[in-house]
Amino acid sequence: MKEPLLFRVCRNLLILSCAFWLAACASGPKVRSDLAPDANLANYQTFGFMQQLATDRSGYTSLVTQHLKAAVTAEMTARGYRYSDQDPQLLVNFNSNVEQRADIRTTTTAATPYYGYYHYRRGFYSPFPYYQQEIETVRYKVGTVNIDVIDAARKQLVWEGIAEGVLNKQDIEQPREAMARVVNQIFVQYPVARRL
Repeated sequence: MKEPLLFRVCRNLLILSCAFWLAACASGPKVRSDLAPDANLANYQTFGFMQQLATDRSGYTSLVTQHLKAAVTAEMTARGYRYSDQDPQLLVNFNSNVEQRADIRTTTTAATPYYGYYHYRRGFYSPFPYYQQEIETVRYKVGTVNIDVIDAARKQLVWEGIAEGVLNKQDIEQPREAMARVVNQIFVQYPVARRL
C-alpha cells in the first residue's frame, strides 16, 4: 500500500530536523570563561599544577590527568609562560566529568488511515486524517571540562574556563585528541594571546 502524501512529508520533515539537530551538536562544545576583576594574567611568568588535581581523586595520576596536563602545558607555554615545579606564580587545576543524559522528543505524525467500514472509499478519496504522537527517547553523553588558574601567592582563582558538549564516538575512542581540542577551545577565551 502506498503511503499517504502527508505521512511522507511529515516523516521527511522529522528526518530533516534531526539532521539539523545533529549538525548543531557537532559544532562543538559551549565554552565560557570568567576573569577576576583585578587580574592581569600578562604579569605572570611561571605556572605549575596543583599538587592534588581534581581528576586524581583515587590517589594516582589518571590518564585523563595526563592528557589534560599535556594539553594545558602546550597552551600555557604557547602564551609565554614557563613551567616550574618550584614556586610557580600560577597554579592550574582542572576537572572533567562525563554523564549520561536523555531527551524525550514528541512528534506528531499523520497516521495511515484505517478504512474498516469505509473500505468503499479506498482508492478514490481518504477519510479525515488522524494524527498520532510518537515519543522518542534519545540518550547521549555530555562531557564537561573545567580549567582553573589560581594566583599561587594569594591562593585566589583568577581565571576559569569551562567547556560542555555532546561527546561523539570519535571523542570516546580518541580521548587524548578530544581533550587537546577542548582545552584549545577553552584557551581561545584566555586573556593572554598565543605568542608565535
